[in-house]
Amino acid sequence: MANLLESWRYLPYHLSPNLLEIGSFQLRYYSLMYLVAFGVTYLLVRYRIGREGYSYRVEQVQDYFVWAIFGLILGARLGYVLFYNFSYYLGHPLEILLPFEFTNGIRFVGISGMSYHGGAIGVIVATVLFCRRQGADFWNWTDLFAPAIPLGYTFGRIGNFINGELYGRATDVPWGMIFPLDADHLVRHPSQLYEALGEGVLLFLLLWAIRRRSPFDGFLFGLYVIGYGTARFVIEYFREPDAQLGLFLGMFSMGQLLCLLMIAAGGLILAVRKPQAAI
Repeated sequence: MANLLESWRYLPYHLSPNLLEIGSFQLRYYSLMYLVAFGVTYLLVRYRIGREGYSYRVEQVQDYFVWAIFGLILGARLGYVLFYNFSYYLGHPLEILLPFEFTNGIRFVGISGMSYHGGAIGVIVATVLFCRRQGADFWNWTDLFAPAIPLGYTFGRIGNFINGELYGRATDVPWGMIFPLDADHLVRHPSQLYEALGEGVLLFLLLWAIRRRSPFDGFLFGLYVIGYGTARFVIEYFREPDAQLGLFLGMFSMGQLLCLLMIAAGGLILAVRKPQAAI
């Protein structure tokens, strides 16, 4: 048993983030997981269109993914800049979207730092624009996607785990892990796996089970917003806060504050949509 726990504890050291490496070219599992996430979401949405009476065409879903991916990437990047590192990027605006560091000459550093909440806002904006262009009902469209999104999101968090990033707070629980990117080499919660389970698998199972019993358009979307916000809020207690921000009031991470806004927004969606459906 002791050997098994030791192997588990050092598992991150045996996971290479690279699926393929040829010279300076690297294909990372993280990128692959995002492709899998979009693929899983697409297949589940296509299944719903074929089996549950939605009137949309598969081609519309395919077109929408172009809009959603663009909104996700742009929103996630700008969200990180605004929510997590605004003071730095205020002094280094060129680094917001350019993969170069200009402090000491010009050096390629890539683009790092994405925010889920910023990405969610970006996708919502893209969805509003897409629905207006297509003449589709926003609430009905988001309800089509809401039950599928969490399962796709699961793979994104698995990608974080393989990368060894976004690890949890120091702990003494027997299933804690040591991550190579942690300069302190402490035993930490594998919070990426907690998120994959809570915000991913469990939320998916809930929404998928009730998807046919939605009482009004916007119900599944509102429930997703509340469900994700709640699960993420709880799991943030096990996740290491961003070093440049720490905890607000000594209690809450930035992610938790944003999740509280999510929960409130989800509740507002349900409150506003329900009376409209009853008229």
